[in-house]
Amino acid sequence: MKFHLKSSKKSLLIGIAALLIVSAGCSDKKEQPTQRKGRTVDYTEEVTFFDTAGDSITTIQAAVADDQSERSQGLMDVNELPQDHGMLFIFEEQRPLGFWMANTPLSLDIIFVNQDKEIVRIHQNTQPFAEKNFTSGKPAIYVVEINAGFCLSHDIQEGMRIDF
Repeated sequence: MKFHLKSSKKSLLIGIAALLIVSAGCSDKKEQPTQRKGRTVDYTEEVTFFDTAGDSITTIQAAVADDQSERSQGLMDVNELPQDHGMLFIFEEQRPLGFWMANTPLSLDIIFVNQDKEIVRIHQNTQPFAEKNFTSGKPAIYVVEINAGFCLSHDIQEGMRIDF
């Protein structure tokens, strides 16, 4: 019987050691998934929105994309866009324009604006990463991208104006 007891103690100790090893690997501390930080942009311009009577509605801080490289990159890989911030795209000439959401993780409102700074088209709540082409429908020379829902919450509509 003594031999059996020692053998049981040995088995018990081995079992406890195995349990401790397994439980150490399954601790409550969970590894946080690595989040991709994304790209940041500098907000150097103010864009003001005006109603049809010419009264100021709201102003945002905007990063400016005024050359081909900046326009091509836009808000791609930008994971966070503060409230009342966006991007102003400036083109060399007025023409029908099209934007898409490739590599853009944010849902946006896309506002197309002509050379008179009149809003000619708004696409609201665009889907992140969508390959759909969002077009101006009419000639435009400026585009403002802002967080989805901005136009609705500020009652910004086609026919209104911007200034910067």
